[in-house]
Amino acid sequence: MAVVAALAGCAKPPEPPPHAPVRLVLADSVDHLDALAREPMVVLHPSGALFVSGYWDPIPPLYKSIDRGATWTRVNIGTAADGAAGNSDLDLAVGPDGRLYLATLEFDRPKYAGTSIQVAVSHDVGATWTWTRLSTTRLVDRPWVEVAPDGTAHVIWNDGAGVPHAVSTDGGKTWTEGERANPLGGSSHLAVGPNGEVAVRFGPLSASGNRFDPGVEGIAISTDRGATWQRHPPPAKLAWAPFFDTTVTPPKPSIPEQPRWVEPLAWDSTGVLYSFWEADSALWLGRSKDRGATWTTWTIAGGEVLPRYPYLIAKGRGDLAVSWFSGKGDSLRATVARIQVAADSTAPVVARAPSFQTESWNLPGFGSATARDPAGEYLPLVFLPDGSLGLVAPIQNTAAKRMGFSWRRYTTQR
Repeated sequence: MAVVAALAGCAKPPEPPPHAPVRLVLADSVDHLDALAREPMVVLHPSGALFVSGYWDPIPPLYKSIDRGATWTRVNIGTAADGAAGNSDLDLAVGPDGRLYLATLEFDRPKYAGTSIQVAVSHDVGATWTWTRLSTTRLVDRPWVEVAPDGTAHVIWNDGAGVPHAVSTDGGKTWTEGERANPLGGSSHLAVGPNGEVAVRFGPLSASGNRFDPGVEGIAISTDRGATWQRHPPPAKLAWAPFFDTTVTPPKPSIPEQPRWVEPLAWDSTGVLYSFWEADSALWLGRSKDRGATWTTWTIAGGEVLPRYPYLIAKGRGDLAVSWFSGKGDSLRATVARIQVAADSTAPVVARAPSFQTESWNLPGFGSATARDPAGEYLPLVFLPDGSLGLVAPIQNTAAKRMGFSWRRYTTQR
């Protein structure tokens, strides 16, 4: 991959943009204890309310804060009779009209197989919800939901036969499934741009890890609500590994030491597409000004020990935030950073907060109870109205009987 050198041909380092952060610091942190919320997701509603969800129970918990995360209350999203379900991967999104969307996966843990994908919609800031089941294909997995500026809602997932894509243009009342974003591979991530552009990151893992298609990796772009797709190689070819040990009969789950699943994408407000990934003990950022056709790449952090589980969000013009895990065992730590990307090819300005340890250890029956665990495959981020940055980290501490999540808010200082 080509790396753009920040100082090539320059007599002195270029001045950072005037809005570039110098330091990223933790402003406050609040722990909310209730139900286990693995691999959480967070969104900011136009009303100012924050919503957080995560998985483990048969119906995922959803929490709401109306005081910038200082306190949280449980939201009733319905019962099984209402169609509410989802004990595994999930995603939250909010439309410009304030409609909330929650996409969930129902998972058979003993058989290690997804059983259904569904989406819930609320038009009254979480007071009531309507559930729609999108798929009951065996081995469905990893749903994502995003909403375009015109209110069009998009959901993707995978099922071992590619990446299905469903769209709703009536606020989630009805959903139409069109051409698949890719005929093979898994639904690694979904992003929707300022003009309704849809970007889908796909990789070789799919079907709850039961299928691995070597070499299947790329980014699918649609500019017509998913009616057609243009597919491009990713900014870097990555080292993927199967999630099952096929040397035993029957095959058993065997997560690699450096697992890869979610490879995040994000559009900024000008229609520039970004990608964030780990490779060669470093974290990399890619930028495409032509909808994934060509890329400029930079290293954001180097010398990391087992970096993994990257996450990325974007707003404004080149204003990004990222998170990732690194290390293992007692050295497992999480990092969050704010990034400013200039319009030219100079290196981005990175403000990296001190790393921290999440309060998460393995669950009983999932390895040693004393081993630290990320409790998911990313740490979600959200930009806040006051310019600060929010992050949600799961709390998974069975020994101390503490289950829930930690809300962390970061501010930038020059």
